[in-house]
Amino acid sequence: MKWIEVDHRHGFRKDVLAYVSTMALVRARGRQWFICLHELQHCSAINCKCQAMLLLWPSSAACCRGDLLSLCQRWVENCRRADLEDKTPDQLNKHYRLCAKHFETSMICRSSPYRTVLRDNAVPTIFDLTSHLNNPHSRHRKRIKELSEDEIRTLKQQKIDEAFEREQATQELNESNAQNTVSEEGGEEQEEEATPLTLEERENKDYLKSLFEILILMGKQNIPLDGHNADELPEGIFASDNFQALLECRINAGDEVLRKRFEMTAVNLEYCSKTQQKQMLEICESCIREETLREVRDSHFFSIVTDEVVDIAGEEHLPVLVRFVDDSHNLREEFIGFLPYEADPDILAVKFHTTITEKWGLNMEYCRGQAYIVSSGFASKMKVVATRLLEKYPQAVYTLCSSCALNIWLAKSVPVVGVSAALGTIEEVCCLFRQSPQLLEELDNTISVLFQNNKEKSNELKEICRSQWTGRHDTFEVLVDLIQALVLCLDAINSDSSVRWNNFIAGRAFVLSSAITDFDFIVTIVILKNALSFTRAFGRNLQGQTSDVFFAASSLTAVLHSLNEVVENIDVYHEFWFEEATNLAAKLDVQIKLPGKFRRAQQGNLDSEITSENYYKEILSIPTLEHIIQELKDIFSEQHLKALKCLSLVPSVMGQLKFNTSEEHHADMYKNDLPNPDTLSAELHCWRIKWKHRGKDIELPSTIYEALHLPDIKFFPNVYALLKVLSILPVMKVENEKYEVGRKRLKAYLKNTLTEQRSSNLALLNINFDIKHDLDLMVDTYIKLYPDKVEFQEDFIPSNNSEVTKDA
Repeated sequence: MKWIEVDHRHGFRKDVLAYVSTMALVRARGRQWFICLHELQHCSAINCKCQAMLLLWPSSAACCRGDLLSLCQRWVENCRRADLEDKTPDQLNKHYRLCAKHFETSMICRSSPYRTVLRDNAVPTIFDLTSHLNNPHSRHRKRIKELSEDEIRTLKQQKIDEAFEREQATQELNESNAQNTVSEEGGEEQEEEATPLTLEERENKDYLKSLFEILILMGKQNIPLDGHNADELPEGIFASDNFQALLECRINAGDEVLRKRFEMTAVNLEYCSKTQQKQMLEICESCIREETLREVRDSHFFSIVTDEVVDIAGEEHLPVLVRFVDDSHNLREEFIGFLPYEADPDILAVKFHTTITEKWGLNMEYCRGQAYIVSSGFASKMKVVATRLLEKYPQAVYTLCSSCALNIWLAKSVPVVGVSAALGTIEEVCCLFRQSPQLLEELDNTISVLFQNNKEKSNELKEICRSQWTGRHDTFEVLVDLIQALVLCLDAINSDSSVRWNNFIAGRAFVLSSAITDFDFIVTIVILKNALSFTRAFGRNLQGQTSDVFFAASSLTAVLHSLNEVVENIDVYHEFWFEEATNLAAKLDVQIKLPGKFRRAQQGNLDSEITSENYYKEILSIPTLEHIIQELKDIFSEQHLKALKCLSLVPSVMGQLKFNTSEEHHADMYKNDLPNPDTLSAELHCWRIKWKHRGKDIELPSTIYEALHLPDIKFFPNVYALLKVLSILPVMKVENEKYEVGRKRLKAYLKNTLTEQRSSNLALLNINFDIKHDLDLMVDTYIKLYPDKVEFQEDFIPSNNSEVTKDA
């Protein structure tokens, strides 16, 4: 038997029962319960503080239905008060006890686990004292008896006494339930009877909830916690940080909970310490992340993807994204947090694994892919991480990421310092021209003059310059065609005498013009263009349709064969590449010479007679080609190629193969992931027959996305499981762009936030701003983790940029 006390100062407890006119039937946990009102009092006093007790018991218990109905009808009658007819809705809402009968239907929320709940902004209507006259079942009701002041005082005292007795009974019942509670087997948390909160506990929870709401707002709106720098303010001047400023604004807007907390606090005191802010932000981050990870765990299988190392408040971090298929069969890529970067690759591998498994609670046994987008300075270290994870989890294949073109991926990982410098220069040039339409227009004019005899080429280059051309498969081909126009445009910006450009833009133009007219830069981009020309078509197919990916996997052997042939004849190939670089340098009036750092290192060495051609062959061409070959072998391992062969499950690929496929031979690696592996062969046969003998008007699904959304896909459980696993491989592109917003929001956050103002906690809130959050859970978690911080007085500390007097 469960008792719920109802004791509310300003109204009949709305979240338990707002209105009862007939006997109500409530269903809870598959069982039926009756609701009975015990000793409902007349709503006769002007500011009535009605107290009641709800008793819930199984339907098998004896219940006098007639008495219950009589009590409920009497409650309805007592709600009709002639002396309240002239009151405004606002007065009725604030000062008088009401039931749901007196509110608009739209103000009643019926999705609550309780029978009826009023919305927070519900405003009652004026009583209709004549509606019951038109009701034939209520014409003979008696008018409400007017009570004297003595009777009112007597009733009030009687209700106070009854409330005290019920409170005592409730406390005894709670103590008894606490003693009888036994922990469940398996280490699961035990369910305890909810203990009524004291007034102080309730106010403290409301206070913490307000603080969490402010922090979540700051995260979603990308507002940094810190405001004015204390060093920039005159001594003795106090300036609130952004958090306290929002807190004060909320107090001024009428937040009574915060006002009561801080009304006697000096204005030059911090209302919430930096330590407490950090603790609360960590809880916010954890709760928001958990919403996504819960979906990942429900999906079982996932892949891990990291992006470029970023600087957050002076420390390097790795952004981590997770790929999974949700309940609606949509492939999603979501940002789940930052990992502190470690210089030691072995330590990085351990922390990477520990954070994902222990801190975030993902089971790496279900990881089916891993991909890392990093520059050459970090590529070798991330490869150590990939190797360590593969040793523990062989099915977590190391792959290319679909969001990065293969040639850019390969160029970023080349272990040559000159390549990293060249890629950085290219990005800076692209960023400079994207700063304003005027700069792009200046570049367009330069291209028009330079290619005035080739309009088609001119229009093509103009269109490319207005896109993210640094991420294309043919980036280096485009750059070689564009470099002369870039140099002429940058020189024009730097030497402009009409003061069209500010000093910053003119200065950057001068620096970048000097960088791209260096022979070391020119020879680097020419060699990259030629070396990566063998993988350009292969990489483009990997980002194409599902059938293109399938057939690209079969062409890898031919690509590797071509690259090995180039390495065997590197002297001949490099001679042509170096000649192209010298011709381009002559067109730009660039002197052909060895890099200055090499010449300085060779001073005094009379035996050194190395030529520029041989130098770049040994230092650039050979290492680049060898790295490309090895990297292709690593990211397209035997396990990965077997997985890509399973793409013949997609009906359009199956059709191109004339339905002569043998997926079961390649699906062995996923045998343990199948619900019924013993029936795989028969199920695949039925799957092929289904599409081979389809109707003429039925089109073959061309992607995994379309196949997963087939109405009858659940009739092929093994095929369904295989398609889900294949779709989360990082090499497969996300078909629907709206499910790839995690990476785009990450880029937007990093672009729009100053390095010193970045916060890993606030970043997660900003990037995942549309994920639901549970404030009550955050508050309960904080109270459980930091019970010593509950008392708000402990959090009042003097501000760092002010002096607090003793009086304060």
